[in-house]
Amino acid sequence: MIKKEMIAMLLAGGQGSRLGVLTSKVAKPAVSFGGKYRIIDFPLSNCINSGVDTVGVLTQYQPLRLNTHIGIGIPWDLDRNIGGVTVLPPYEKSSNSEWYTGTANAIYQNLEYMESFNPDYVLILSGDHIYKMDYEVMLDFHKANNAEVTIAVMPVPLEEASRFGIMITDENRRITEFEEKPEHPRSNLASMGIYIFNWKTLRQALIAMAEQPALDFGKHVIPYCHENGSPLYAYEFTGYWKDVGTLSSYWEANMELIDIVPEFNLYEEYWKIYTKSEIQPPQYLCQDSVIERSIVGEGTDIYGEVYNSVIGCGVTIGKGTVVRDSIIMNHARIGEGCELNKAIVAEEVTLGNHVKLGVGEEVPNDTAPHIYNHGLVTIGEKSVIPDGITVGKNSVIFGETDASDYVNSQLAGGKTLIKAGDQQ
Repeated sequence: MIKKEMIAMLLAGGQGSRLGVLTSKVAKPAVSFGGKYRIIDFPLSNCINSGVDTVGVLTQYQPLRLNTHIGIGIPWDLDRNIGGVTVLPPYEKSSNSEWYTGTANAIYQNLEYMESFNPDYVLILSGDHIYKMDYEVMLDFHKANNAEVTIAVMPVPLEEASRFGIMITDENRRITEFEEKPEHPRSNLASMGIYIFNWKTLRQALIAMAEQPALDFGKHVIPYCHENGSPLYAYEFTGYWKDVGTLSSYWEANMELIDIVPEFNLYEEYWKIYTKSEIQPPQYLCQDSVIERSIVGEGTDIYGEVYNSVIGCGVTIGKGTVVRDSIIMNHARIGEGCELNKAIVAEEVTLGNHVKLGVGEEVPNDTAPHIYNHGLVTIGEKSVIPDGITVGKNSVIFGETDASDYVNSQLAGGKTLIKAGDQQ
């Protein structure tokens, strides 16, 4: 049997429904981020930078793009004969087959995979956060405290603490109590959903709790370990960490990459972020183009003006077009004479000429105001918008539209236009 000190289990099955049409056809960890990357690149890069060379990626919802992106793990140096990266979808078993119903249930269904490496420790990660963390330092903390479970925590403003699992610790950072999304939090140490378990402790807890419906770490496994006297410790992380689970936090995190001194730096030599790169020609910027404070991917042709935006690979931006405070993902084609303000344009979208996105007053979205807000305009992947259309703020378009889908060539602020067959 091959022995590994620590293996990682990366939960990447989430639909990410709060990202609206961006995740209609793709799992949240596979959504583009920062021009050339996808969200899952960050935890995968953290693994290889931390010396963790065995990673199980648990997929479920719309896994095709994620599987294609990860492949056999070459970009992250995870194409190993022993270990490396393994994609673990739910599979049919002889007696009963079931989807992954909760975070811990997904791990439980892959006990055999973990057993094959007989690890001392198992690192549990989420596939949809943007951060850099050296898991080796966390493991050293885990060992130094003789912990059986270590939970990565970070301080959050007390008024936001009720959105998280909150840890209450003693002076040695041992967890004495924890509360799942408490109404009146007694601490501001929020769980980041990153755990190191002693393998024996994890195995025993998963088997004991296996029958629990929608088996979850925060609700079931960690309370079980705590009640059974396992020493639980909180490892405090003070770096940049962002859950890009909503459109506004996703947009913000992208915009933070282009700050003069970015809080999250993609350019550090010693902690590289790896990704699967397409073979692309160089960028082309025409003589009249203007680019200020933006990230621009390879193979992109810019004939217009781009300000404070994140542009993916293989994008075309036509002559006379002005793009501000926007995210444009790979292979989108923007026509001539367009105006884009605070727009999120997904992959392979086609905008005709003289299209205006993000104009007028802010009006709440009529179908999902909790998703489409903060004045953003969201265009789902492979959507088509014909020439001369004006789209208001907090609006969403998904699908191949034509002039007859619009009233007076307009989609008013807060409106939703999703073509039949493209459901959200």
